[in-house]
Amino acid sequence: MHEQDIQERFQHVPPDENRRSQHVAVRAVIRDAAHSINQMQGGESREKSLAMTHLEEALMWANAHIARNVPDERS
Repeated sequence: MHEQDIQERFQHVPPDENRRSQHVAVRAVIRDAAHSINQMQGGESREKSLAMTHLEEALMWANAHIARNVPDERS
């Protein structure tokens, strides 16, 4: 792996207002999906737990996309 790849993957990217609003928006969509799944009939299950875990993972990757790829307004 190239040094530049490591730097880009592990640097802190402070959010500007544009990124912050996108983080808030994607979090709301994922939260709504979690509420919908949680309200389904059938009680607690391994499948439901995995769905919640994967929503957390989706949120993490969406936030990484925003941090790494959305242009900085301050530039």
